[in-house]
Amino acid sequence: MANYTKSEARDWARERLVGAVNCTIPSFTTDLTTINEKGIRHDVRLAMEHGFVGSLAVSEVNITLAEYLEFMEIMKDEAGDDLVLVHHGSWSTLEQNIEAVRGAEAAGAELVLLSYPPNFYPQSEQEIFDYTKAVCDATNLAVIVFPMFLWGFSPRIHPSDIPARLLRRMIDEIPNVAVIKAEGGFPSIMGIIEAHRLFADEVVISCPIEGELLPLGQVIPIQLSATSDHEFWGPTIPHAMRLLRESRYDEVTDLYWKMHPARKVKQQMAQLLNGGHFIDRQLWKFQGWLRGYNGGPLRLPTQRIHDPQMAALRKGLLDAGFEPSMDPFSEFFVGRNPV
Repeated sequence: MANYTKSEARDWARERLVGAVNCTIPSFTTDLTTINEKGIRHDVRLAMEHGFVGSLAVSEVNITLAEYLEFMEIMKDEAGDDLVLVHHGSWSTLEQNIEAVRGAEAAGAELVLLSYPPNFYPQSEQEIFDYTKAVCDATNLAVIVFPMFLWGFSPRIHPSDIPARLLRRMIDEIPNVAVIKAEGGFPSIMGIIEAHRLFADEVVISCPIEGELLPLGQVIPIQLSATSDHEFWGPTIPHAMRLLRESRYDEVTDLYWKMHPARKVKQQMAQLLNGGHFIDRQLWKFQGWLRGYNGGPLRLPTQRIHDPQMAALRKGLLDAGFEPSMDPFSEFFVGRNPV
């Protein structure tokens, strides 16, 4: 259970959510019949070692709700109070999402990333508001609202995915809306500029895209980068955010350019593999494996990653001066903690 009340959600977010939040993708046993506790604990420990303030328990894989809640309980048991456990509100229906968020709160989650189901086809801002409010009303936890092209709201609802006037209404009428994950209109920086200008005094504005975070953080205050596949960069993003908070902008800029060869490859892989307006979690799991995370098999249906993509991502990190795992690619599909 969270250590704040619903009415305190925004104050809690302002105080607690300072830094970067990565993603923990469930690990499974070799026969794929159940979750792999050793692999999950390994990833949580490494996330804390890398300096992350929190981690998203990813639900967009082939996992049952019962398994997912057990996965979250393992994460919470391993992290204690040292890592904010973020529930991934990405299930197939509103009813399932309400059941999931209640279970996640009981499992120890402190924060919710609200997503919208693939079959949710709103034809008005009111429908988006009603869905958002229904999930938020079902929990006492602080909620991240997430304008993003993945939901298919643009241009039908608005080119910014969730328009500022609707975000304004959410903030005014839903007390546990505490964070805006500002990716509206991606790839465009206008979403985060608009969110910061209009709402930064009331809720936390998150910039999840590191290629925007490092430049924009030099001209506007950004306390949170959540949630993203920051594990690809190892401890780099938490370190960069500390530099930003200390106004050490020359060092941030040097770091940005150091990362650029790997960034360009990562962006190319996203364009190639994130088909069907769906994030490739196999790709993200491999990116983490390159930096010491567990890796390991995922159940069908899952996207695939092949040698050319794996080789390109590793070479990008090498060209940027990082030290990715040089283990054979076959080891990724086994995982670092096979059970």
